[in-house]
Amino acid sequence: MPRDPLDPMPGPRVRIALLGCGRVAQRYRELLAGALAAEAELVAVCDRRPERMAPFVAQFGCAAVAEMAGLAAHAPDLVCVLTESGNHAGHANALLEAGLSVLVEKPVCLRPDDATRMAQAAARVGALLGVVKQNRFNAPLRFLRAAIDGGRFGRAVLGSVRVHWCRRQPYYEDGWHGTWRLDGGVLAQQAIHHLDALQWLMGPVAAVCAHGAARVNRLEAEDTAVAVLRFASGAMGTIEATTAARPQDHEAALTIVGEGAYARVGGVGLNRLEAWEPAARDPSDDAACAAHSEVVRDGYGNGHLGCLRAMLAAVRARDPALVPVSVAEAAKSLQLLHALYASMERGAWVTLAERAHSARLGIDPAAPETAPDHRPAYMEG
Repeated sequence: MPRDPLDPMPGPRVRIALLGCGRVAQRYRELLAGALAAEAELVAVCDRRPERMAPFVAQFGCAAVAEMAGLAAHAPDLVCVLTESGNHAGHANALLEAGLSVLVEKPVCLRPDDATRMAQAAARVGALLGVVKQNRFNAPLRFLRAAIDGGRFGRAVLGSVRVHWCRRQPYYEDGWHGTWRLDGGVLAQQAIHHLDALQWLMGPVAAVCAHGAARVNRLEAEDTAVAVLRFASGAMGTIEATTAARPQDHEAALTIVGEGAYARVGGVGLNRLEAWEPAARDPSDDAACAAHSEVVRDGYGNGHLGCLRAMLAAVRARDPALVPVSVAEAAKSLQLLHALYASMERGAWVTLAERAHSARLGIDPAAPETAPDHRPAYMEG
């Protein structure tokens, strides 16, 4: 029987380093001090701002490193890249070239070609490279994935996601959030988790038509977006995402309609199985919603534990096949993201087969060769 990724893992502790000590690093800090304390040891942290490293040093007794190149001296078995999205590719490639295995927070990077180069670098030096897609480890999504694999949904009909979260203006004034060069908007930063979940459960997307705008917050990209999807299976789908919900995060929800079952996952972080209605019921179905729901504090959910634990197993075994989410797998949601942005830029349907690239995401808009003549229509208003 395969090992449950939520079960503790026996063996020597894996030496961990963190590149970036910002917002998401606090989740790693909790896990390394708690649930993963017997499985992993934090040996070094690196951040441009010493005050952000100080709590980690005080708590773990780890080294504080001013420059990324200095991490190798502490012999980490795994470096977690927790920096700005637009810097993921450069940082990961530099670490890989130093022979270090890497786990990158979402999104894997901002340009599909960079994802390819990252995978090539890992293969060239024989290092492991994984991507954090923590929602795949949420109890409701694991249940739905098993139900799909078991044929309980039958032919897919409709899949939809809703992300109604709150990010206030100061969030977009840190120099990178909401910028085209380093981040993108709600689709790239917040809803990328839900794009991944949708295509992971529903299968490949064939075509998209999207629209977005900065409705409440001031940012280069969008704080609100909607899209219609056509899946390769013939099923249809919708996406609606916003960081303009007030006064707090309200929900991150996913619905799947199949000819054999209906399911809805809700909560603030895809953490509650709110509806499970199969046409042919098993004895366990009556208790499914309670059995496959989780309590979470925030939109991060609880999935980082399973994702990190699975990556630790891969590092110990030095086995790329055990990496929980590969770059090739993570690149599927990245390509979907680019199709959505390309659709916004063109004001038209975009097929995934053409491998369209956004003209803005991951590109410096001030560079002469890429500077637009005007803001595209979808950014107005």
